[in-house]
Amino acid sequence: MGARIARIWRHWRSTAAKGRRAFPPETLDAIGKAITVGEQTHRSELRLIVEHGMPFDALWAGMGMRERAIALFAEYGIWDTEDNCGVLIYVNLAERKVEIVTDRNVGRKIDNIVWNRLCAAMTQGFARGQFHGATLAALEQVNTLLGQHFPAQGARANELPDGPIML
Repeated sequence: MGARIARIWRHWRSTAAKGRRAFPPETLDAIGKAITVGEQTHRSELRLIVEHGMPFDALWAGMGMRERAIALFAEYGIWDTEDNCGVLIYVNLAERKVEIVTDRNVGRKIDNIVWNRLCAAMTQGFARGQFHGATLAALEQVNTLLGQHFPAQGARANELPDGPIML
């Protein structure tokens, strides 16, 4: 019970203001542009969600980071793309962790080890206060991977908004 209370306290202390300092408007704009440019090179749809802290009910229920990322993947319809190639990068500032959730076609082509390395690189950058640079570097790597496995085949509709989501 003590660990649960400590985790809830950590999330409660991680405020929206801290999230805005880590991801100011110019960083959010750069992220959206990087997603837009990257999606011109592949058939995948990419979303980035930053959450300063999980909701109390999720924490009280003992929801883990991976479970939360999967719930957001579903809530925002990232699974619902024509080629089943959706990718979510979920950043939780209270936990200081990153999760990447992929739709089934992406999961078949790109191993989880690759995604785990990207998450670790982002987390290390965040630990140094490099939210802008670490996020853009990860997006570049994700777009390169997706371009290799799911290259663009002419013009296509943008199925999901490109701008990052701040919760």
